[in-house]
Amino acid sequence: MQSLSRIVAALLIAVGLALAGWLGGQALIESRQPIRTVTVKGLSERNVTADLAYWPIKFVATGPTLEDARAQLETSDAAVRDFLTGAGFPEGSMQVNNILVEDRLAGYNASNTPDTARFVLTEEFMVTSGDVEAIAAASRDIGDLLRAGVVFSSDAYNAGPSYVFTALTDLKTDMLAEATQRAREAAQQFADDAGAQVGTIQTANQGVFEILAAVEIPDQRSEKQMDKKVRVVTTITYFLE
Repeated sequence: MQSLSRIVAALLIAVGLALAGWLGGQALIESRQPIRTVTVKGLSERNVTADLAYWPIKFVATGPTLEDARAQLETSDAAVRDFLTGAGFPEGSMQVNNILVEDRLAGYNASNTPDTARFVLTEEFMVTSGDVEAIAAASRDIGDLLRAGVVFSSDAYNAGPSYVFTALTDLKTDMLAEATQRAREAAQQFADDAGAQVGTIQTANQGVFEILAAVEIPDQRSEKQMDKKVRVVTTITYFLE
């Protein structure tokens, strides 16, 4: 009886060892099989209009004395404020950012400086408004300030209004959902061609939201355009089954 028990026990042990070896072999084979994935991108875009505008107005005044230049600058400042008030902008939307003072006789080319233009004052004036159309309209009437005697700075880089879109948060959820859906559609197309099924997500990168000009114009900065394009590209890797 003991001999039979020993035989049965030995057989069970042998079967267990054989089964364990087979399962281990299968796991090793499966672990060496490549994991099939597909990486796709999804695009979402929205055309929007800027909801905030700021217009830096930079003008200069000269004079033989600092007092003369200051008086001329105050006259120009008053003309700018009157112009903007007439265009419908409240006083609270206007501010002076900086006033620069230059004594040309203290410069390296002082000998070439006329006495009537010894002092040069530059005022950096700013008007900010959510009424972007009003800012755009006022900037087109800049000739009125020239006729009022305002002399603008030669700093063309900052000339004209800049337009900003601030409501990006309101678009993020829908745009990410759309970009993710388009990425999955691209993955499904790839899977169909490969005779597979799209599985779960392995990795996902939502991408960076960009606010671009609606129309790309050479040598023009995007903030100079009122019409914008919001763009995001997501990158997602799916398992294929």
